[in-house]
Amino acid sequence: MNSKFTKWLGLTLALLLALTFSLVGVTAQDWPDEPNYPKMSKAEAMDWAESEWGPLSQYEEAAVEWVFEEFQPSTFTVKEQIEELVWFAHATEPYRGMSIDSVAEAIRTHKWESDVLTDAFEDITGIKVTHNIIGEGDLIEKLQTQLATRQKIYDIYVNDADLIGTHVRLESAVNLTDYMNGDGEDITNPHLDLDDFLNPEFGQNYEGEQIQLPDQQFANLYWFRYDWFTDPDLKEKFREMYGYELGVPRNWAAYEDIAEFFTEHVTKADVPNPPESEEIYGHMDYGQKGPSLGWRFTDAWLSIAGVGSKGIPNGMPVDEWGIRVKDRKPVGSMVARGGALNGPAAYYALEKYVNWLDEYAPPYASSMGWNEAGPVPSRGTVAQRPFQYITFLSADPFTQPDSTVTDDEGTPLWRVAPTPHGRYWDEGMKVGYQDAGSWTILKMTEGEKREASWLWAQFATAKSITMRKFAVGRTPIRKSTVNSKYWNEHEGELGGLITFYKSPVEDQWTDTGMNVPHYPLLAEQWWKEIGLAATGEKTPKEAMDNLAETQDNLMSQLRLPKYSPDLNEKRSREYWLEQEGSPKAERPPEEPETVPYDELLAQWEE
Repeated sequence: MNSKFTKWLGLTLALLLALTFSLVGVTAQDWPDEPNYPKMSKAEAMDWAESEWGPLSQYEEAAVEWVFEEFQPSTFTVKEQIEELVWFAHATEPYRGMSIDSVAEAIRTHKWESDVLTDAFEDITGIKVTHNIIGEGDLIEKLQTQLATRQKIYDIYVNDADLIGTHVRLESAVNLTDYMNGDGEDITNPHLDLDDFLNPEFGQNYEGEQIQLPDQQFANLYWFRYDWFTDPDLKEKFREMYGYELGVPRNWAAYEDIAEFFTEHVTKADVPNPPESEEIYGHMDYGQKGPSLGWRFTDAWLSIAGVGSKGIPNGMPVDEWGIRVKDRKPVGSMVARGGALNGPAAYYALEKYVNWLDEYAPPYASSMGWNEAGPVPSRGTVAQRPFQYITFLSADPFTQPDSTVTDDEGTPLWRVAPTPHGRYWDEGMKVGYQDAGSWTILKMTEGEKREASWLWAQFATAKSITMRKFAVGRTPIRKSTVNSKYWNEHEGELGGLITFYKSPVEDQWTDTGMNVPHYPLLAEQWWKEIGLAATGEKTPKEAMDNLAETQDNLMSQLRLPKYSPDLNEKRSREYWLEQEGSPKAERPPEEPETVPYDELLAQWEE
């Protein structure tokens, strides 16, 4: 048995539970009465397991140990957890002694999988997993290399569902629906419960078949200082200056006013819970040239501006990349081909990004990348951010009592809310982005390696485990997690995250859809042009015109097994801008609109 268990053998259940709950920031006394509270001791659980399966093997015993050592909280009862984990112990018997390699990007959830979950899997199954944690750009490069060379690098990937269009067209990934109903039926977890996943459609093909299985998910949401926005003096000052109420901005016009207000008219002396430094900023972003600057835009900034067509999860016929499709085939990005990547809405999206970065963000923001910029609001100097990846909000600076953005008990002084949208956005469009890191088995992983990989993917997403995984990384994948009694009672610790995931608007936050025919190839073009606009070397119009032309040129060269691009002939720009829907003609400025956060919550509850 793994040495991690040995050090616990002499401890009492009370000590074990106390440590377990401290890991998620609560104590045993806080735990709800049902359904999860361990109503039996570990010894009683062992006795019950023996009554079910006879004398326990080391793998069955490990299943019970891990339930008590690490996998609390859970939406399952202890008996249900043991039943599920013992199923893994039994199903993996033919594969004991095997080893597999998986890979995921460097976020807290995946590091926990690598540091903790691989040990649990090996103890319970006898299969050794090396779960490699690398940068997202490196991961995409490895995947692209494996697809191009047909030489296996990893047995299984946690690869964004953003690549679903690539996998569908290249027919590169195992169809998990077919596999679960065919060769993999006997090793498919009977407790998998796909209906419990929050957004399984992100990893589905046109026929609704599962190509990728969600492993973690995080949205881009509006982040703001609730304590500042509800301060009476600041509210009065804002009302006097702008003529409307300070609140959650519903559109970019209001966001811009609020950014100006806090940057130019508010000082450290004006705000409650002031930071140590003197500066107050109304906006936070990043501008460093690199792949993450491309994601800053492909992760739905253009959709938020209103570039695409109506339609959930992605606009049809034009999506948030400005790509028009017909009969599942991309037909153009340029307005001249019916796309929208260089239309008025796209120019507007880039203009606002550049202007806000220059005028309202900290001066160091332009030299930062995604990873550096994510934690900056925790310094206490930033009033709002138009979208904040929620994965950063699990870090100590956002949650601990000594943080500048929490109270003395560690309760957030901040909140998350729906992303404000631009003036080209129309009701019925997606309005935000969700990253959906998803287990993907490429077809070149075959035989026992495929079977062991599928078991590992299911283990990492098992109901017995996902509640605990959410407590670590704040990246939910199951409805049962966000609807759990525990997290609804402790919603205040998460700044509105649970409320968002239970809200009626959650489905408007989606990943990149199937319109994008080759994500790795096209995505790398974005940051190069946007970076030139961010530094002033090109105007936003020049950058988007060149990006649209480059993207179309690359799509025209693709020869894919399914739904390969077939570009439209060029027509006049005026022709397409006069058609209904996207691409959209120039629109006048919008009137600013805000809503009090508490009123927004009341609307959702109604």
